Amino acid sequence: MANNSNKVTFIGCGRVGMSSAFALLLDGIANQIVLLGRCRDDIVGEQLDLEHGMPFVSQTTVLATENYHDIADSDIVVITAGASQKPGDTRLDLTAKNIEVIESIIPQVVEHAPDAIIVIVSNPVDVLTYHAYRLAGWPKGRIFGSGTVLDTARFRVHLAEFLHVNPTSIHAYILGEHGDSSFAALNQATIGGRPLATFPHFSEDKSQRAFRLAKDAAYHIIQSKGATYYAIAIVILKIIKTVLRDARSILPVSIPLHQYYGLNGVALSVPCIVGRQGVTDAIEIKLSWDEKQLLERSAKVVQEYLP
Repeated sequence: MANNSNKVTFIGCGRVGMSSAFALLLDGIANQIVLLGRCRDDIVGEQLDLEHGMPFVSQTTVLATENYHDIADSDIVVITAGASQKPGDTRLDLTAKNIEVIESIIPQVVEHAPDAIIVIVSNPVDVLTYHAYRLAGWPKGRIFGSGTVLDTARFRVHLAEFLHVNPTSIHAYILGEHGDSSFAALNQATIGGRPLATFPHFSEDKSQRAFRLAKDAAYHIIQSKGATYYAIAIVILKIIKTVLRDARSILPVSIPLHQYYGLNGVALSVPCIVGRQGVTDAIEIKLSWDEKQLLERSAKVVQEYLP
């Protein structure tokens, strides 16, 4: 990693990228934030808008640029560039356009920020993460996707509403594709150390309702306001802080799989240990037979879209 400078680059300065940069500025953990877009003139206003709040937050250098030389020594490069979902789109519908975007970005990052951790946020995140991994030729833990961290948060929020507990006390993951073939891994889910299935007021119907609300959330939000960007910005901030602080937290990020329940040649979200070196391990939690089948189904869906 680069000199412990806490330098974070955002490639893609749309609503997701800028909401994330704003959240990062408010948090204060980064010393440098680089905003990289196709045309500096289009994003210099973003730099100025962030800088004008500097008297009230930790001092952070903000740079708007179109030049990849400026990302040198980045600790983390967050990629949010590319086409976004429109009403009626699935994430997989974005594959062709965003594969081209990733193919233009990854060689530049490899050349100019060879020690960085790359976090893919653009969709379809699993397809793009695996393709970026192959393009870069780096160890798989150095490149990972935001995966189902947001899906998991949404699921816990809705499950908490039904069970009348704080969502931070719920330990249950959404795994697989960040998309329509995702699934709730409930076999090992707990609340306060108690198996989810034995918790008061729990029912299979409530868990399925919570899962459907989580899985369909992006469609509803996009239909209502055109895009999702606040919650994913908070997720990106969480991932950045986990890396920079070497927190070694377990997050369901998208990672190229190597013999994970026998799966290879695809990136999917599974529980991973995340720290300063990126993903250091994928945790093979105990899945039920049905959950294993759902994970395999997700793998097949994603693999069909790999270039």
